[in-house]
Amino acid sequence: MKTANSYILTINGGSSSIKFTFYKTGEIPTRLLHGIIDRIGLKDSTLTFSNEKEEKQGTVKVEASDHRSASNFLMDWLEKQIDFSLICGIGHRVVHGMHHTSPEIITPELLDELHSITSYDPDHLPAEIELIEVFSQRHPKLPQVACFDTAFHSTMPRVAKLLPIPRRFDTKGIQRYGFHGISYAYLMEELARVAGVKTAQGRVILAHLGSGASMAAVHKGKSIDTSMGFTPAGGMMMGTRPGDLDPGVAWYIMKSEKLSPKQFNMLINHESGLLGISETSSDMQDLLGSQKDDFRAAEAVELFCYQAKKCIGAFAAVLGGVDVLVFSGGMGENAPGIRARICDGLEYLGIEIDEKRNEANDLLVSTDKSITIVHVIHTDEEWMIAKTVSQMINLTQK
Repeated sequence: MKTANSYILTINGGSSSIKFTFYKTGEIPTRLLHGIIDRIGLKDSTLTFSNEKEEKQGTVKVEASDHRSASNFLMDWLEKQIDFSLICGIGHRVVHGMHHTSPEIITPELLDELHSITSYDPDHLPAEIELIEVFSQRHPKLPQVACFDTAFHSTMPRVAKLLPIPRRFDTKGIQRYGFHGISYAYLMEELARVAGVKTAQGRVILAHLGSGASMAAVHKGKSIDTSMGFTPAGGMMMGTRPGDLDPGVAWYIMKSEKLSPKQFNMLINHESGLLGISETSSDMQDLLGSQKDDFRAAEAVELFCYQAKKCIGAFAAVLGGVDVLVFSGGMGENAPGIRARICDGLEYLGIEIDEKRNEANDLLVSTDKSITIVHVIHTDEEWMIAKTVSQMINLTQK
């Protein structure tokens, strides 16, 4: 049985980073240590950490030519910081889970399945699999749990999942899955806590606006549509991804530039979006600071807000109206100017933003007269993973 002094480690592997968080379990997991290895594959890769228990912060240089070397470095470092014998489980964010509708204990069979679909998400899955394998080799008896970003959207109706391509591809699993599900699950729990269960059961639009950006339409607590599709590159414009793109544009670019599939994937996932339009930065704060003097930055900001506004309108149509709009993610939580521009002109949906509340990044940023409630809620994927792992380990040990 899980003892009172058990702990959980969460791992969130990205295309060029690894986030980690160490929690003490309990009814509410308590964060003790967290950090990130960033810029994996580059010469200036570093591990930045914050130890809440010891009130200590620091940065360590990392020799990480790829995710496997970064994973081994992280393991060596973590084993000096914490006692792995006290850990009851490790939770991994796994971006693509295909038809898996809930978190699962990682088995050799599940790992084989993930290996078989790496082409569905080459920017995330290979690195996530390597992390799982490294931890398994070093601590083979320690349970590991896969928390799928796609699982939250498994409730979407068939019509929201279908792609208008020959049906034979549907039988191969080529459909709209949606992502950011762990974040959305956390936001729905928080919305119920701060605004009440009745409010959370209404017509809700969740806007996760970070370097990766998406929205979800939620009704009665269940996802009924989302902006991302078969891969995280679809949907809205993002930091370095274009979002939905005319297939003819993709064909033209590949042909005229003589791009290989790998080169095209690099263009789509790392050279487009805000970075592609601005030609300077994928960071919204940078663009907001330079938009007055650089028309490219101004156009990038304008296009992002324009697409976000359209997405809200589309999901309001799907929901038959909107009762609550929630902003989250780096931009959603910290860029009042972006929230204001997105909501400007949405009065017909009952959305009215209070300027002072918005500038202060308050929890509630809509006016008292606004028919639609607008919240700003900090998301915490790692906390959600820790809670999920704790619940699953308890169930398996009973």
